[in-house]
Amino acid sequence: MGRLSVIDEMFLRSHRGLGTPIAMQGLWRSSEALEVELLTSIHSALARGPLGRRVVRPRTPGARPWWRRDIGAYPLSIEAAPIPAANLLEWADAAGANLDPTDGPGWRFSAARLDDGGTVLSLVCSHVLADARGLVLAVDRALAGESDYVVPQPGSDWSDARAQWAIVAKGTARALGKLATQREVRAELARPPRLSRSESVATIRTAIVTVDTHEWDEAATSFGGSANSLFIAVVTDILRSAGYTEPSIGVALPIDVRGDAGIDNAMSMTDIDVVASDSPATILAKCRTAYLAPMTSPAGFPEELLGVLPDRLAHRLAEGAGERDVLCSNIGVIADRIADLGGHRSTGIATRALHPGLTVAQLNRLRTRLSGYLCRSGEEYTLALVALDPQLFGSNSALLELALERIARYGVTARAW
Repeated sequence: MGRLSVIDEMFLRSHRGLGTPIAMQGLWRSSEALEVELLTSIHSALARGPLGRRVVRPRTPGARPWWRRDIGAYPLSIEAAPIPAANLLEWADAAGANLDPTDGPGWRFSAARLDDGGTVLSLVCSHVLADARGLVLAVDRALAGESDYVVPQPGSDWSDARAQWAIVAKGTARALGKLATQREVRAELARPPRLSRSESVATIRTAIVTVDTHEWDEAATSFGGSANSLFIAVVTDILRSAGYTEPSIGVALPIDVRGDAGIDNAMSMTDIDVVASDSPATILAKCRTAYLAPMTSPAGFPEELLGVLPDRLAHRLAEGAGERDVLCSNIGVIADRIADLGGHRSTGIATRALHPGLTVAQLNRLRTRLSGYLCRSGEEYTLALVALDPQLFGSNSALLELALERIARYGVTARAW
């Protein structure tokens, strides 16, 4: 589609300081050194692919922003000297700075040699450009030689504005009727409390572990669950073991709704509540029900309303939408083409979100304490964890230790990445 979706615009407002800044990151590592020529060719293919675009803000009130082709990119970044393999995550955490989906570039490709002789690659993009699955698809398309991406034409701003205002007028009238007569609908518009203000950068903890797919799948089956429900069980176990004392943990679950190979934010959200007595089996049953009932906009107002309101008011209405105590995002299977770059087989692939420049004030407004991202490459699952509550998770090593311990509870051996 040539114009941004409602969720694209939510991430655009976040980029502009109204919400939580989010970038998507794919990490790839191997035990070998990669040739500069190979990295240069990948960088060039990415620039010509669907990441090579930026947002244009229309002047017509109510018209949605649209995409313009832009192959400008940050230069390929290669560290001059090897970095310690033990510091890989610290290097990766810093890769998401200064992304700009409006003026560009909105993505960055970086590489570093490791002191163990291997290589690590990082591809980050603003969440405005793509969701996690979309980023994987963008890389796969670039490696397949599907370059020279053509941005769909957005059409007339005036026509788009008329269509959006028509949807908003009809849907808002219907929602106002319910708002006046139904107390539970009014409760949906209750705002989260404003907390302390600070511009200092927030502390985030990260960890990445890998497990054998057969071992993970067998464990999931033995507990009556699935690979996905075991993933949710582990992440909620980690939060509870870190000292989270609420009897129920709310879990946000993205649903991939893309109908083609587009890289846009093609997802909706649903949620479940997990209690301490839940097993992978009971979590699986809850998920099956939840996936049939995606979240809707608060109080029944049309989601298009957010596109015609001023940014600050739209942010206030949508603030906290989809947030729960935990986010569990199952990215799915990584294509073999990505796992094997120019004949160099990966020893690990991870996907996750970064929060570049997240301030303490923004962190204090978040409900999410812990995010988990699961992907499969070959015979391995990789679980990336991002902890957004420094009071519960004192260090990266503490988060890693909890992850290894809670996974072992299910009879699975995990390895630090």
